[in-house]
Amino acid sequence: MNPLLELDDLPAFDRIEAEHVVPAVRQVLGEVKEDIEKLLAAGPPFTWENTLAPLELALNRLHRVWSPVSHLNAVMNSDALREAYNACLPELSAFETRLGQHKGLYRAVRDIAESPDFARLDAAQRQSVRHRLRDFRLSGIELDEAGQARFRDIQQRLSELQSRFQENLLDATNGWQKHVTDEASLAGLPDSARDLARQNAAEKRLDGWLFTLDFPSYFPVLAYADDRALREEVYTAYITRASDAGPNAGRWDNGPVMEEILALRHESARLLGFDNYAEYSLATKMAESPQQVLQFLEDLAGHSVEAAREDMRALREFAREQGFNAGMQAWDVPYWSEKLRKQRHDLSQDMLKPWFPDSRVIEGMFAVVERLYGVRIRERDGVPVWHPEVRFFEIRDAGGSLRGRFYLDLYARANKRGGAWMDDCASRLHIGSQRQVATAYLTCNFSPPIGDRPALLTHDEVTTLFHEFGHGLHHMLTRVDYPSVSGINGVAWDAVELPSQFMENWCWEREPLDMISSHVDTGEPLPDELFERLRGARNFQSAMQMVRQLEFALFDMRLHAEYDPARGGRIDDILREVREQVSVVPVADFNRFAHGFAHIFGGGYAAGYYSYKWAEVLSADAFSLFEESGVFDAAAGRRFLENILEAGGSADPMELYRAFRGRDPDIQALLRHSGLAA
Repeated sequence: MNPLLELDDLPAFDRIEAEHVVPAVRQVLGEVKEDIEKLLAAGPPFTWENTLAPLELALNRLHRVWSPVSHLNAVMNSDALREAYNACLPELSAFETRLGQHKGLYRAVRDIAESPDFARLDAAQRQSVRHRLRDFRLSGIELDEAGQARFRDIQQRLSELQSRFQENLLDATNGWQKHVTDEASLAGLPDSARDLARQNAAEKRLDGWLFTLDFPSYFPVLAYADDRALREEVYTAYITRASDAGPNAGRWDNGPVMEEILALRHESARLLGFDNYAEYSLATKMAESPQQVLQFLEDLAGHSVEAAREDMRALREFAREQGFNAGMQAWDVPYWSEKLRKQRHDLSQDMLKPWFPDSRVIEGMFAVVERLYGVRIRERDGVPVWHPEVRFFEIRDAGGSLRGRFYLDLYARANKRGGAWMDDCASRLHIGSQRQVATAYLTCNFSPPIGDRPALLTHDEVTTLFHEFGHGLHHMLTRVDYPSVSGINGVAWDAVELPSQFMENWCWEREPLDMISSHVDTGEPLPDELFERLRGARNFQSAMQMVRQLEFALFDMRLHAEYDPARGGRIDDILREVREQVSVVPVADFNRFAHGFAHIFGGGYAAGYYSYKWAEVLSADAFSLFEESGVFDAAAGRRFLENILEAGGSADPMELYRAFRGRDPDIQALLRHSGLAA
């Protein structure tokens, strides 16, 4: 009667409760362990059919049980669910590590790789075998018993710490709010921001306006509020979340969590023979060494730092011309940047919102994808969901075959993790008589609808939605039949952002913009004049944006490459050195950015944040083919579909890219798109 164990189709989100989690996970864990031992007990010869295909099925069953639990913990967090989720983490971590240290299974996979039949496996099967052998090494298969035990303990503790990091950040985000009753202090804020704040207050039965640290609430304050003290207060609360500073100093402090994470990552890497965790991380990525990554990032810095400094000089000069004589601080930069954008391009993010009602953007985005890849996307009603705002869609090919399915959860709300992401609900699986359709979760945190009006998106939010849908297409349109390498699975981390960054390009072209824009009141598409201003503003402060990402990527790589147990993480020191190298925005003494850097401390981007910049190189170069042949060129779309989206993790990503583009990627397209080309 446990809904988590009903694996025939989609998760029963309308019936899953916290009390179901631990029993379901423990039952399936036990079954999977038993299945694996039975496979090995049958003895050699081990083959794909008698060993690895059943292993794929068993591990898929575990994923199908855990996926909805993990997702609910992120989007509908509660004390009971958090407790159940955390109760399972040690057992899941122990299972995963023991699986990677299972000598019997390792010998079986090695036998398959060394057998004459290996060459007769298809490309995806061979890649899956190679990945499993690599992952055995990265899980400590070559360690002695004491080393393996220590490695298991470290992995279990890391899973707990990374979960705690995310929980501290969520609690800190939810733990601050600003109640405003004096309308005069809201001068400069657009109506959309005021309306959201008033709706927030009404939901709490308060008068006036209520601001939170959810992005749709706090960012408009920084970008538009004339009240500098209000901007400083909101900025301070945001940049000190989960730290030892700010209005909730020490309450959810991630500082000790970060130090322990870095220490344990370094120890685990050293156990396996790597000099540092950065080397360990890159073992599953396209980049060959931390030095190669740092050289790539520093090369980009060489093209952008001086331009970013000029951007900052221009911003300061503009603010002085407007009568701002105080020293420029971090909470002033978004405010004066929006005013400068308005002066130069007669444009602001808020100005564009009426042309991007969410329903039109979604409908238009689907139409863009349908033209590019020859698929059809339709909504399906009656599917159990975790919140009334969630919608469900199916993707079918021209022949009517079901290719993928996805949940769409667009709006910010309490107890929902911030940011935007795509995650795997179910991977494509075609093994024997068993069939499974690739299914994804697409999650954003946009401003919700206000009253009876539809949600209106900024252009930045439109590109975010396209970005996440690009990830979703990579997962759902795969033709690979084995979950270990289908969709996003098995894709090198520094290639996984290619399809997502690639999709963003269609948010800047006239024809697709006509498909995704429609004025909320008049229905007219984005006017030509506004389109030209949007295009003209595309590279506004692009160098500043570039160095901001380089700051994050350099900090991440150096943090993991230079860790010294005798000195600790040196988090503040390394961040300060990186900022001296590339940053141009003033840094407040109380800045605790790292305490909220969930990508590397709570997610999967540790020593991998650079992948965003590398993927921008790939995506800009990939889109240059469409610039040459047309943004809806069918042949180009088919080449991207077949060589990138459908191929999943079945081959080396550089081989797939060369098959698509006919050559290696070229950095010049990114520099040109960013306005930084020589």
